[in-house]
Amino acid sequence: MGDQHDRRELPERYLDGFARTLAEAAATGRRLTREELKIRRTLGEQAADAGHGLRALVVAHLAATRAAWPATGGSAESSLATLAAVEQAIDAFAEGYERAQRLTVRREEAARREFIDDLLYGRSDLGRLAERAERFGLTLSRAYAVAVAEGPSAYAEGGPVARRVEAAVLARFDSHNTLLTTKNGRLLCVAPGDEDEILLHFAKQAYAATDGGRVAIGRAQHGAGGVVQSYEEALAALEMADRLDLAGPVLRAADLLVYPVLARDRQALVDLVAHTLGPLTAARGGAGPLLDTLAAYFDSGCVAAEAARRLSLSVRALTYRLERIHKLTDADPADPAHRYILQTAVIGARLLDWPDRPL
Repeated sequence: MGDQHDRRELPERYLDGFARTLAEAAATGRRLTREELKIRRTLGEQAADAGHGLRALVVAHLAATRAAWPATGGSAESSLATLAAVEQAIDAFAEGYERAQRLTVRREEAARREFIDDLLYGRSDLGRLAERAERFGLTLSRAYAVAVAEGPSAYAEGGPVARRVEAAVLARFDSHNTLLTTKNGRLLCVAPGDEDEILLHFAKQAYAATDGGRVAIGRAQHGAGGVVQSYEEALAALEMADRLDLAGPVLRAADLLVYPVLARDRQALVDLVAHTLGPLTAARGGAGPLLDTLAAYFDSGCVAAEAARRLSLSVRALTYRLERIHKLTDADPADPAHRYILQTAVIGARLLDWPDRPL
């Protein structure tokens, strides 16, 4: 009963001096002084910080006005002066309330951004990070995966694209244990690793909202350090997809593990590309067109007609190019025994950005 009484009486402190101000305004016709307006704003700030709703506080002011009216009412001039004082007082109170709310929102946004930075870069103590994560709905004792979406332009936190994607995901899935945000102009979704449908739905919504962007999904990893690892895997997958011109709007880091393996020993990769594909530089027009031919041929499952279509060539022209490659390299793209070496060398050339960059 005591708590209920305190809650009922608490708003009274935010009406301190209000009735006296109305009485003086009715008697003299004066407006609120600068000091009185400052007091009303301060009380509004205090009410917001205490968690009271603005609607209830405005109702309390109106109720106090009604209670004081018999004492302040009288002539038309007196009534108008009272109403003007009520308007000034409530406006100042609401101004202070809204200012406090804006400050609170900015503090919350700053805290959220700091947490996200620490989470994705692993710069904070893991135990402390896990405690902070609970405030934002994440339980870092379980495995999480990170999906990263990028499009033709950078996306800002709170921007229309970010809001649209977040609304679409949260309309279907519970926000608990799911974090949607932006980082370096990309959209991010951190979700439980065993709830793949959340990440796929995010990918679908991001692809639609970014007008044909690309999404990469890192592998599920445990703990705060696992979020960092999954995030870095997703970023690496996006970079790899860009360098290798990989098809598909959704890429999984787990499906691209062979590429980091190839790139790990750069000197061995350089030797493979130079030895296998180096002779293509002797062709008229350089190695580029023949390298593109091999890439299209392998990407189309070694189907000549499909590869020719992708390159806007006739099948006869494509066949001629394949024969030219065979003659220059002594490796036949149509021969399974040679195909693996050629295809691996083509991947290596893409990773090394050859022939645009010298080996």
